[in-house]
Amino acid sequence: MTYPLLNRLRVIESSAFIAAPLAGLTLAQYGADVIRVDMIGGGIDYARMPRMAGGRSLYWAGLNKGKRSVAIDLKKPEGRELVQALAAAPGADAGVLLTNIGTPWLAHSVLAARRADMISCTIQGNADGSTAVDYTVNSASGYPAVTGGGSSQRPVNHVLPAWDIACAYQAAFAILAAVDHRRRTGAGTELKLALSDMAFTTLSHLGVLAEAELLHEDRPSIGNHIYGAFGRDFATSDDHRIMVAAISAGQWKSLVKACGIAEAIAALQQQIGLDFDDEAQRFEGRDAIAALVEPWFAQRDRATAERELEQHKVCWGRYSTVTELLAADPRVSLANPVFERSNTPGIGEHLSAGTAVRAIGLSREATVPAPLLGSHTDEVLHEVLGLPAAAIGKLHDAAIVAGPERDPTARSSQTSA
Repeated sequence: MTYPLLNRLRVIESSAFIAAPLAGLTLAQYGADVIRVDMIGGGIDYARMPRMAGGRSLYWAGLNKGKRSVAIDLKKPEGRELVQALAAAPGADAGVLLTNIGTPWLAHSVLAARRADMISCTIQGNADGSTAVDYTVNSASGYPAVTGGGSSQRPVNHVLPAWDIACAYQAAFAILAAVDHRRRTGAGTELKLALSDMAFTTLSHLGVLAEAELLHEDRPSIGNHIYGAFGRDFATSDDHRIMVAAISAGQWKSLVKACGIAEAIAALQQQIGLDFDDEAQRFEGRDAIAALVEPWFAQRDRATAERELEQHKVCWGRYSTVTELLAADPRVSLANPVFERSNTPGIGEHLSAGTAVRAIGLSREATVPAPLLGSHTDEVLHEVLGLPAAAIGKLHDAAIVAGPERDPTARSSQTSA
């Protein structure tokens, strides 16, 4: 679902992979008219896995819901001129570019020469312009030495592109801040956001940099224990695993009560001289506490354990594959208003998410599925640049623009027929 809060704002997006497309998706989910510009035939991420049998990328479609698509030959001067004109088109709610494609012809200075109050947001790998992606930034963050029993000799990468995701939301926020600034002052803004800066500033915000500098220590690798409190995964009698978290005092008391270990915990505190009312001391005694909790889970199947944990208001979570999540968790279904059914060209009908924010009292609109490449080429050129049909036709004849591409599922059905 989307909210029509930004329904006058137009953003031109020239992007690839995750951070910039996700920033554009975020703006589109709040009603912005995000026009994605791609090479004819698609850019470097257009066919990225996972893909449908007909070749349509589920990855690309997921990141480009709610956007309009324009296909242009970006190698030709005439194609680049069109993109520059789209980015710097007049209008109080236009003149916004989002990109992570470091091309000189889309530089802020080039666009600002056409429109003085231009807003551009460029996502980089490193601030010096050198290449970096989430995986290479994460390797420098220290987390692979802590994740899943990792070490500096045997690092363990996490598979969630966390820095891409954080960068995307920061970029969307920065664009809206620049738009607000322009409305108040009339001035444009050049925004640059490096993926590595996103990671390293986050380490600062979470106290990890200060921990290394001031305490002269690196975070230990502790498996699935929660750092600084008590929490870990436990196995049930039917070989399922459940994660419990006892970070707050209330969560700790609920876990102790659910497992019926109050007396054992009191005796353990006396024995090892710790006060488990303090979360840091619970972390210190985590292995001894876990030894008391493990038998409770081992004596119960998953359904029984979950029922009793819920009765005692324990903070817990089930380990699931994504297939299991879809099959059994009501939070990922139409029972949750952030989800809806979509019929995406080239893919078919499937569960799809809108924004995760539930804006109480605001009307919601169904999310428009990701378009086929070039689906909106003609309407955008006419609507934004005022080009007549004859001029657009000449651009098609010269292979400067294209679209829309054919639906691969329609092609498959015609073949099977």
